[in-house]
Amino acid sequence: MTSTDSTTTAPADGGTAHASAGRPRLTADEYAWLSATQIAARIADGELTAVEVAEAACARIEQINPALNAYVFFDRAQVLRDAADLDAKQASGAPLGPLHGVPFAIKSLTSVAGLPATHAMKPFAHEIAERDAVVVTRLKDAGGLFTGLTNAPEAGYYGGTDGHLYGPTHNPWKSGHTAGGSSGGSAAAVAAGMVPLAEGADGAGSVRIPAAMCGVVGLKPSLGRIPHSLLPASYETWVFHGPLTRTVADAALMYDVMAGFDPSDPLSLPAEPTPRADAATSVAGWRVAYSPDLHVGYVDPEVARICREAVAAFEELGATVTEATPDWGQPEQAMWEGIWVPGFASDYDVFPDWRAMSGQVDDRLIEIHEQGAALTAVEISRAQVFRSKMYATFTEFMREYDLLVSPTLASAAFPLSQFAPSWLQDAPLRSQLLGWLLTYPYNMLTSPAITVPAGFTQDGRPVGLQIAARHRADGDALAAAAAFESVRPWSAARPAL
Repeated sequence: MTSTDSTTTAPADGGTAHASAGRPRLTADEYAWLSATQIAARIADGELTAVEVAEAACARIEQINPALNAYVFFDRAQVLRDAADLDAKQASGAPLGPLHGVPFAIKSLTSVAGLPATHAMKPFAHEIAERDAVVVTRLKDAGGLFTGLTNAPEAGYYGGTDGHLYGPTHNPWKSGHTAGGSSGGSAAAVAAGMVPLAEGADGAGSVRIPAAMCGVVGLKPSLGRIPHSLLPASYETWVFHGPLTRTVADAALMYDVMAGFDPSDPLSLPAEPTPRADAATSVAGWRVAYSPDLHVGYVDPEVARICREAVAAFEELGATVTEATPDWGQPEQAMWEGIWVPGFASDYDVFPDWRAMSGQVDDRLIEIHEQGAALTAVEISRAQVFRSKMYATFTEFMREYDLLVSPTLASAAFPLSQFAPSWLQDAPLRSQLLGWLLTYPYNMLTSPAITVPAGFTQDGRPVGLQIAARHRADGDALAAAAAFESVRPWSAARPAL
């Protein structure tokens, strides 16, 4: 782990050093399980100060992070200075933003001015970001309290979180197991109660994969909803910023703050209200398609059972559930040749000899770059044609349904010693990377998909249920997730840390 250690120490009891006279202290353990909406409300009402929340957050991070390695950059002194500035703003009578005093974290592949811009790769270990990404600016402008950068794999290239620069992030529910990826540090930080809000970026499921494995909520929005500003900056139609939170209400809150047009991203859209993004919205009468595998491949029987039982919640809510899958064929090859391999080959075409980077960069990432260099224009174009036909098939399918629900992943968390689930250990690299994900079809389609906790395996590993909606129907996805949460609540379940 390479996090920045602060010389400031937490109070011995994990509470706050500056609690006002007569006001109960906010301990690190109490803070850990407050939602963002609760924190914002208590600060606005004067029950807490931003500094009190910040000190509890710092104490929690210092207590928990050494075992998980979720944060890779954390500066306690700066967090407390920023919190003091927020308290001064409140004392002046200035209007408060919707996240005033709420701690949040940013994935280390997203730019934060003045902080490491490493791409989670050793060759870039000394690079510094020149400016904040749009999402960072918006979270800060809304009063959010930035707490640090979270771990990711090298260039965010796979669904785990490990690498030569920062090392592995452990799953809060089962140490020694993957937290998922590539936003694994963000998901682990949220699941472990270090922060209520964390940003992730999703190119094939990189928000939803770790959310499912860590038992939290992860949203991939529609194309254009949240301005795209990753490192390196490129205008892709398959990579999306999204929130990682413990509740659907917090996901909707964070989404609303980050969404809306920005001139830096020509694909971004004007902000729209999401009136259906709350549990009060009824899904009675909605038509739900349940797909056990999305035609992606094998799903672990225990995961399949948990998700099949979970989807019954929609019937309890008055929806009609039908088992159905769009007839789009098997999209793995098109994802690989049309998006994943050429995307990495072009974005990271910076080394004259990638093979010479072995030992500093994961050999599998080197292989991806080499495969990308060998792809022909015809192969890439053929994959893009498949993607277009897939979108047409999905659009026609969704004329009959309001939602398409499935497992999020084919596997629960597996040991960090494995690169993929056991049944894929000897498969080609393409299948090791994509063959257990039910997430990447929605990156190809650019439509919204959210994962919510569906239950746990017998040995306590979280399983996620993925809820997808029509293109740009982000409010429907959030509303359905909130309705599911109302009858299958998960917030009482907490990892033993």
